[in-house]
Amino acid sequence: MEYIVYVSTAQRPLSEKELIDVLKVSRTNNKKYNVTGILLYCQGTFMQVLEGDKNNIDRIYKAIELDTRHKNIIKLASGISSKRNFPDSSMAFASVNPETLQEIEGFLSSPDQNVYDNTDHITINMLKIFAENNRLYISF
Repeated sequence: MEYIVYVSTAQRPLSEKELIDVLKVSRTNNKKYNVTGILLYCQGTFMQVLEGDKNNIDRIYKAIELDTRHKNIIKLASGISSKRNFPDSSMAFASVNPETLQEIEGFLSSPDQNVYDNTDHITINMLKIFAENNRLYISF
């Protein structure tokens, strides 16, 4: 199982509608290629984890690099993991304004999956730091 973790900066602050559009497209593409992960957004900064087959991860990451809605894409980590950290989510999402986004399917936290208890992998630790520093609520 391959994974990539990156951060980027939005060209401009995105509206809630634009974030929902990004999320819908991400989930569709990730399901198509059997990729899972999480996307965090806070005040113009994105952090994303993608995990799956190397070829599929590379395909999606190349599309991300060409997306004109963001810039300054920095790959923080990549490598091989023995298991998925987000096995049940084509794209979990968190934003500083989750109240508005809770109406979208998949935004309710799964009671049997607690990301904050998992400290076995670098991606989880990076996400925890990002979420804690930005006071984000992570939903699945």
